[in-house]
Amino acid sequence: MPTTKRPRSRQPAGPARRSPCPVACSLDLIGDRWTLLVIRDLLFGRSRFKDFTASPEGIPTNILSERLERLLAAKVIEQIPAEDGTKRLAYRLTKKGRALKEVLAALRDWGLAWEPGTHASLEVKIGGDGRLDSTGGPRSGKLRQNAARSVAS
Repeated sequence: MPTTKRPRSRQPAGPARRSPCPVACSLDLIGDRWTLLVIRDLLFGRSRFKDFTASPEGIPTNILSERLERLLAAKVIEQIPAEDGTKRLAYRLTKKGRALKEVLAALRDWGLAWEPGTHASLEVKIGGDGRLDSTGGPRSGKLRQNAARSVAS
């Protein structure tokens, strides 16, 4: 009986995807309750496990370990020697991870515009090095005014 070759899937090796939809695939990687908060902390310059556990959201250590492993496997972050010279390792975003800065900025802006009671304690701008730069002022102003106009329309 002749065999027919099937075309190879374009999916990379790794966990099975539920669909080829880029939104679904992105959410499979970063769409849980904690992952974007870890990425946010990395953008703010935090790099050590203890830094992530000190965030106000209080991520449990077992969940943090799993999220860091997942981000490492997906090449969103990489491990580097700690700056203090200890044997411990630190984390930093890869180019793929730094590409999420615009996503986080958009989520921040959406939350400020549409979720009453939210605030960003610092003005945040995306710097040339891929980190979110804190400039020290309250963040509301124009964004809330524009959102209020949109709601009123």
